[in-house]
This record gives sequence, structure tokens and C-alpha cells, in this order.
Amino acid sequence: MDSEQLREYGHQMVDFIADYYKSIESFPVLSQVKPGYLRELLPDAAPKHPESLQDVLNDVQQKIIPGVTHWQSPDYFAYYPSNSSTAGFLGEMLSAGFNIVGFSWVTSPAATELEVIVLDWLAKMLKLPNEFLSSGQGGGVIQGTASEAILFVLLAARDKVLRKIGRNSLEKLVVYASDQTHSALQKACQIAGIYLENFRVLKADSSTNYALIPYQLHEAIINDLSSGFIPFLLCATVGTTSSAAVDPLSDLGKIAKANDIWFHVDAAYAGSACICPEYRHHIDGIEEATNENTVVDFKDWQNPLGRRFRSLKLWMVLRLYGVENLQSYIRNHIKLAEQFMQLISSDPRFEVVAPRTFSLVCFRLIPPEVGAPLTEESHVKAAWKVLQDQATILLREAAGKHE
Repeated sequence: MDSEQLREYGHQMVDFIADYYKSIESFPVLSQVKPGYLRELLPDAAPKHPESLQDVLNDVQQKIIPGVTHWQSPDYFAYYPSNSSTAGFLGEMLSAGFNIVGFSWVTSPAATELEVIVLDWLAKMLKLPNEFLSSGQGGGVIQGTASEAILFVLLAARDKVLRKIGRNSLEKLVVYASDQTHSALQKACQIAGIYLENFRVLKADSSTNYALIPYQLHEAIINDLSSGFIPFLLCATVGTTSSAAVDPLSDLGKIAKANDIWFHVDAAYAGSACICPEYRHHIDGIEEATNENTVVDFKDWQNPLGRRFRSLKLWMVLRLYGVENLQSYIRNHIKLAEQFMQLISSDPRFEVVAPRTFSLVCFRLIPPEVGAPLTEESHVKAAWKVLQDQATILLREAAGKHE
């Protein structure tokens, strides 16, 4: 494929994706296919000769899209957001086009230096303390997922404490988190060799809006120390996926520091909202999080040796939208969430609750303040109508069984 054919195919691909976004509302959000559907539609071996891009795109339209659950749909309110944007898409194109392997500075200096710069930009948008900047004791790295980030933090914390107390003490290491913390932490413990019985899951309840309670943490640490265990990591969360709980970072961080425990803050779900000054207080206490001053060589800050040019995506999003537009986007979607709350409150059949262990029927809908970029008020109202219709059906069925 020469450069001119690339240009032609590139235009076709952009047109295809633009048309997809334009028509995304016409697709059912949840894929309607049955397991194994695609094997019946595609050949059992790769083609011997080249096929045209148009033929491939036709198959995407007819065979692939029916098997896609449309996470970018404005009507998508399940699981958790997987936000994309046209600016991010353009950054992905550039990253794929350069296809660098940026494991060290010399392999592509711009890849390392741009990542340092844009993460400093992000830190300043969040008004993080100066020690979080690359010019201080901190600096950042873009991981592939939040799960990867938690794993590498856990490994760093584990190795730090084992260097002090000896490798034979692994069985004594203890991790702390609330029962609202993402399951990725437990998986990280298993990968890192932390005994599952040493993973302390502290129960949260509605009295604190499901935030981790500091005195429970303190008591758990005291009990473990008296039993000969070694507390070494605490994971707090700003916006848990199950209940959107915000843990009290300042109080938890002080407890961690007093006991020489690595303090990690997972803000993957709701932390971005804190670029708005009126929501910045949700990460008050972030200065208590643990920082390590090391040389910037990103192959040592992640598991794979190879690294994509990920910072291009963030750089383009920040430049093409700007901080003010990003803040407006967040505020608009928080407004949609508030409108949804009003809809719930207007119907006596519904009650706004955080997750709990008992309920006749529980509906879970992801708040649109961090929903798909295309979500508007009309989509929130449509989702509300679906919930109302289902409630009517369920209550009618319950009444019939009672009779």
C-alpha cells in the first residue's frame, strides 16, 4: 500500500466511522446476536489474495456491527462509561501511524517528553500539589487500564516493604480497602502473591454514603500489628463503580502515614470531574498519597517493554477541546444526573438508594455526568421511561403472585 492508497483508504475509514457515529442511535445498545454467530458468517481461513477495503467495510457493517454493544451510544447507561471523542480518535490515528516502541527516551524522545508534559498539564488542571509534578517528587505515566495501574502500585509497594523486612515476610503483608473498592485490587493481590486471607475488606454502609470509615481502618491496623502482620498498602477510591462513594482521603492518608503504609488513591471513575473547581474538594487530601522520586524511563513504570505513543491522544483532547469546554461538558452531564434524580423523586414507586443487601427490585443506571459524549436530556428521559415501564410490569407481576 503506497501513500496515495493509504490516503484513499484513510478517507474511506474516517467516513465510515463518522457515519457510524451519526447513526449510532439507530442501533440497539445491547447486541442481539447469539454466541457463535460470527463463525457462521465468516470463512474458516484467511483469504489467499487481497480484498478491497470496501469489501471489508461491508462485512463490518453487515456482520461485525450486529455483534457490537454500543458503548458510545447516548442511550448507554450500563456497567461504567467508556468515553471516547473525535479528538481522541484522531490521536489514536496518529499513534498508530507513528507506531513507535517508546520503552526508553532514545527510542522516541517526543513520546517520553510529551507524556511527562501532558500529565503535568493534567495534574495542574486537578490542582494537585507541586510534588506530583515531574519537576517535583512525582510525575506520571499513562497505563493501559486502571487495573494495570493498581497492579503496578501494589507491586511497587510490596517491593518497597520487602526490601526493608526481607523477602521471606511476604506472607505477613496486609492490604486494606473498603467493600466498595474495585475488584481489580483483589486480582492484583493474587498476581502479586499477597495471601487472599490478608486482603482486608472493610465494610462500608449508608451512614457514610458507603465511604471507608477511618476508625474501622485504624482498628483493623491495630489488630493486625498486634497479631504480627505487616500493613503495607491502603487503597482509597474517589467514585467507586458500585456506589460512587468518595473515601475521606485526608483522614485515611494520615492513618496510612502514621503506620508507614503506602497510600494509593483510585480516582479512575470520578476523578476527572475534579477539574471543575466546585468539585475539587472531592480529592482534598490527595497530597497524602505516596510518591516515589525515580528516573523517567517508562519501561520500568509498567509491565510491557513496548509502549505506544499514548500521550498523543490526551494531548489532542486537551488542545482541541480546551479546559473550559471539558469543564462545561462535565457540568452539563452532572446537570443531567440531577434531572434524572428529580424524575426518580417524582415517582412514589422509586427511591434513590445506594447499593444495599436487601431490596424488592434494584435498578442500576450509570449517572450521565460521566456518560457517553453524545448523551443529552432526551436520552436520560428515554432511559427513565424504560425504568418506569419495567417497574409497572414487575409490580403487576408481584401483585398477581400475591393474589
